This record gives sequence, structure tokens and C-alpha cells, in this order.
Amino acid sequence: MRCIINRRAQFSASHRYWLPELSEAENIERFGRCTQSPGHGHNYVLFVSLAGELDKYGMVQNLSQVKRVIKQEVTSQLDFSYLNDAWSEFQQTLPTTENLARTIWQRLAPHLPLVNIQLFEHPELWADYQGNGMEAYLTIGTHFSAAHRLALPDLSYEENCEIYGKCARPNGHGHNYHLEVTVKGEIDPRTGMLVDLGALQKVVDDYVVEPFDHTFLNKDIAYFALVVPTAENIAVHIRNLLSSPIRELGAELHKIKLVESPNNSCEVYCTDTVADAAEMQNSDRVLTQVSA
Repeated sequence: MRCIINRRAQFSASHRYWLPELSEAENIERFGRCTQSPGHGHNYVLFVSLAGELDKYGMVQNLSQVKRVIKQEVTSQLDFSYLNDAWSEFQQTLPTTENLARTIWQRLAPHLPLVNIQLFEHPELWADYQGNGMEAYLTIGTHFSAAHRLALPDLSYEENCEIYGKCARPNGHGHNYHLEVTVKGEIDPRTGMLVDLGALQKVVDDYVVEPFDHTFLNKDIAYFALVVPTAENIAVHIRNLLSSPIRELGAELHKIKLVESPNNSCEVYCTDTVADAAEMQNSDRVLTQVSA
């Protein structure tokens, strides 16, 4: 039986984004406050995922050995280090979160059957790397607060209550939504970045957080006048809003995860975005006809 296991580790380190071939003004324009000397630090959290068949002892790998390898090859070398000088790889490519995840993979791959390296720089920024050349995934987290009501306009209140329960009550209810946006792309061999992080954050803020925050979704967001704002529909709409502007940044939107409450969340992926959008538009037209 094939199984995936995960081992957690952590280390604290500092780094600086600075390219000597650029002027001070050019570095600041590209990397912002991350250029400040002597750098800044993070408490990194690392998840190492391994896959394999269960052995006669019921294990994919002996976790004591896995722990020893991670410490020997990674954490003992990086903990309390200045990353730019810690490993020779960072002389050529800056130690961004995504490039650090890729380099950790390269250090561990000769010793462990890796399937994913996930590295958290902080709780709202992390990278995943799966051994695919320079391709990596970068995730940012953010939040917005909004109210909604779940009800189909062509159904009676009683009928909506049968479908949506208390969520159909006429005055709505609210959530503190947590949003995770995952993009994928090629790591730049010099900057170590797959996307301009500041530009990505601005796109998410401009297209989602600012328009959605402190709204009644059904009434303030035109799209939800006819589409019931379930967590699933909200996630699909966010995916469709972000796909094009993220592509303009040189990356591809991979996944949207929307956490409505500690008990409820959903994930949608960016495959077949155009087809899904067309299907949703067709649904809107049908609903408009019924409502009329």
C-alpha cells in the first residue's frame, strides 16, 4: 500500500534581497523594504512530504531517520543563519521562499523519497515545490469580512429554508472569510521569484479584498444578485476575477481556497476556468428568465 507521510521541522534565519548588478534605486524599486541591510528574519516552518510503500513494520520511512536527515542536511545548516551566505546556491539565486523550498528539495532528494516540500515564511506566505525543474507554487493568505444570504429568488422562503436552513433568513449573516491564493510559475534564476510578491498582493487586494470587504454580497456585488453566494460560488467568482490579472504578472493562478468558518472551507482550481465561467453565465441567464 502506497502512503504519504509528512515531517515538520523549523528554523530561524535572515535574508536580504539585493542584486549587486542593480543600482540602489533599482533594487529598492524591485524588492522594496527587503533590500534593507543587514536583512530581516523569519521563523520558517518546513513540511517534508515522503511517499512509498508500507514496509513490514508499517512505515514508509523510519521517522527517526527522516528527522536526522532533515537536521543534518537542512536545519542544522540554516538555523540562525544569514541565508544569502549559508549555501552557495544563494550566491546565484536569491533565497526567496520559493527558491529556498526548491533548494531544500535538492539537498534532501538524494536521501528521501520526496513528493513535496512546503515552506512557510510566515502564516500568510508559503511555497510548495515538487521537483519540477524551476516550477514552484506560491501562496498568499488574506481575509475579508462580508455578509450574505443563501436563497434562490424564484423559491419561497419556506422552500429556501429547506435547502439552506438558517442561512436563508432574510436579513443575512456574516463571516470573517480567510482567502488563500496559490499561483504557479517558473522561478527566475536570478531573483528567485516566480512572481512579484507586492504586485500579486495588490491584484488580490484590488480585485477581491477591497471590493468584497464589509459588504452584503447579495446586494453590493453585482455578480451575486443572481448567483447564490455560497462559499463555493464565491471561490469560483474570485478564481475568475484573478486568473487574467495574475497571468499578466507572468504567473498562473493555480488554486483558490476560501475558509468561511473553522468548520467550512472549499477549494477550486484554475483548470477549465473559461468553461466554468461560461456555464455560470448560462445559469445566470436561466435564473433571470425564471425570475422574470
